[in-house]
Amino acid sequence: MRVLLVGGGGREHALAWKMARSPLLERLLIVPGNTGTARHGQNVPLPVQNAESLLRVAQQERIDLLVVGPDNPLADGIVDHFQAAGIAAFGPTAAAAQIESSKSFAKQLMQAVGVPTAEAHVFDDAEQAAGFASSSGRPWVVKADGLALGKGVVVADDVAGTVAAVKKLAATPAGKRLLLEERMSGPEVSVIALCDGKTLLPLPPARDYKRLLDGNQGPNTGGMGAIAPAPGVDEATLQTIVSRCMQPVVDALAARGTPFVGALFAGIMLTSDGPRVLEFNARFGDPETQVLLPLVEGDFLAALLACAEGRLQPTMLRWRKGTAVCVVLAAPGYPDSARLNAPISGVEALEENDNLMIFHAGTAITDVGMATAGGRVMGVVGVAGSAPTARQRAYDAIPQIRFEDKHFRTDIGT
Repeated sequence: MRVLLVGGGGREHALAWKMARSPLLERLLIVPGNTGTARHGQNVPLPVQNAESLLRVAQQERIDLLVVGPDNPLADGIVDHFQAAGIAAFGPTAAAAQIESSKSFAKQLMQAVGVPTAEAHVFDDAEQAAGFASSSGRPWVVKADGLALGKGVVVADDVAGTVAAVKKLAATPAGKRLLLEERMSGPEVSVIALCDGKTLLPLPPARDYKRLLDGNQGPNTGGMGAIAPAPGVDEATLQTIVSRCMQPVVDALAARGTPFVGALFAGIMLTSDGPRVLEFNARFGDPETQVLLPLVEGDFLAALLACAEGRLQPTMLRWRKGTAVCVVLAAPGYPDSARLNAPISGVEALEENDNLMIFHAGTAITDVGMATAGGRVMGVVGVAGSAPTARQRAYDAIPQIRFEDKHFRTDIGT
């Protein structure tokens, strides 16, 4: 079959790498792709949010399946365009993708079906939000309602910090509407499940590391690393998350006539009262995908097609025993203003195999060879039977990858 993959980050490299292992794959096109995805298919230099251009390419190349990585094309309705043209798609329609593109929509949906989540208040006026925070006398988690590249959430430590966060997020395009949520405490876990509109096939639970610096310090980022399976999440807890936090939302969207097809991502906090939803995403996580796919056994592409065709079976995939750890290498200055175009060396000399993978994110081929082209440059993934060994494999490879002032956390997987 012929597949069009949309996106150009580390998540998409991992997806391309995994789909290329399927005997079903005849041809893979990636828009726009990166240095890593080019190893598994053909990159097409088009903007990901131009659905009409992508549809023309798909029709010319006789594409059988669309697979969408990033959130913005989903929110803009790329799946709707392809479905209207008769092309199968792994990804939700714009209506179903509101579970990520509008936090207020997701919150109202969760409240309607009784999904455990945080108390929240929605504001269309920043001054009213700031006034509420001041009068409440306690700190709040401030969220921009729209898509913000994973940077639309501020966890305030006091009332003054809440007011400052309201002003900061209200000034962004995603912050025209704001949510103030109660602060919850407990370890976080990411649960991603394949979905065909009714059936969920959960992947192993993962944990990502959002903060820039060791010890979960510094500003939030798109993600500095991940581990799977997440420590401390047993099978019973995972099943509780799926049955209480995810399946009710899938059932509700189907009942509304907007079934969710794609990767449903639940950001969960394991509180003293049980799992509670922090947020939903409508796609694979990044960098969670880089640690999940090395653990997946079975024909992953066949499972994606089954989702698109409404015939997913929970037994279609299995999980490799062991642990995967991903350490993200970032450009200096990330996440604010990353310095780019630095030459990269040493990647080609690494012997990649089923226990060590390098997933490119912000890389490009220039006149001087491979160079940095994004804030998160690449993810180094180690896989082993135990978490310490997997972690060691990833960190042992990092010194061999060289670019100026590379930044990475030293505590991923601990």
